[in-house]
Amino acid sequence: MTAQTSGLHHVTAIAGEPQRNIDFYITGLGLRLVKKTVNFDDPGTYHLYYGDDAGNPGSLLTFFPWRGIRSGRHGSGQSTATAFSVPQGSLGWWADHFGAIGVESAITTGLPGEERLSLRDPDGLQIDLVASSITDPRNPWDSASVPAEFAVRGQHSSVLTVADPSGTLEVLTADLGMHAVGEAAGRIRVAAGDGAPGNIVDVIADPRGPSGLTAGGTVHHIAFRVPDIETQELWRQELAARGYAVTAILDRQYFTSIYFREPGGVLFEIATDTPGFDIDEPLLELGRSLKLPPWLEPSREAIENAVAPITIPAGNNPALVEE
Repeated sequence: MTAQTSGLHHVTAIAGEPQRNIDFYITGLGLRLVKKTVNFDDPGTYHLYYGDDAGNPGSLLTFFPWRGIRSGRHGSGQSTATAFSVPQGSLGWWADHFGAIGVESAITTGLPGEERLSLRDPDGLQIDLVASSITDPRNPWDSASVPAEFAVRGQHSSVLTVADPSGTLEVLTADLGMHAVGEAAGRIRVAAGDGAPGNIVDVIADPRGPSGLTAGGTVHHIAFRVPDIETQELWRQELAARGYAVTAILDRQYFTSIYFREPGGVLFEIATDTPGFDIDEPLLELGRSLKLPPWLEPSREAIENAVAPITIPAGNNPALVEE
């Protein structure tokens, strides 16, 4: 392939009650809500984006919170765990922090040089915090609930569970330009670039397990980074030439996207780094207001009446705290 991904862009998952989701990811995990918008294909439902201070690619976890949705089933054909990078020596603090808010967690060893804290969010989505021997230089969001010395630095990796890993690994390496790193603890690791946190995918083979069911508490898709729309179009053409049913380029307002399903069944997205989340509100006020794309603005009143009322902690917006 001509194009190569520079790493993970975001992961999008499905949740239930939006306020419960907000409380867990802002107060529990210490992320920042960087955009409150709606699902462009279902405008009566929020699309909530969490990340670092500016919502930089590689820091993002996003949700479609559908009230009353049934629980999904984790299994093959899915991204079954989303891992965030935290500093070495911080997992004890995190275990105590989650215990204080009633969330069970367990510390385990993973691949060499890594320690992992595993837990479930309120909808059952698996979240791992990984403390790696590789220093993560990314700056954390200065959260009101999590001290910077322990805070999330961004995504670490995503786990893909598939019945047969051969096709998935072929896509990751031959089509996305990633490279094999090694295998341990039942995981085959591939990485983009230098293999630093935020550039890693772990593939788990589970030929006898159940197929996943996408609903509440499961990942909808995983997105990889590309710098701009010109590179994205080149990638789209090459994927189509290789026989993938790849979509047209879709405008997601804060980036553009193409989608295709890899042979193991996981939905992949390729998303641009630009234009970013500060194109329609100041950096200090990200996530404060409901933002709609131009084509949905004429329906704003109906959309605001349809979505659930939610409360965003004041600490999410420094401009509010300073007033």
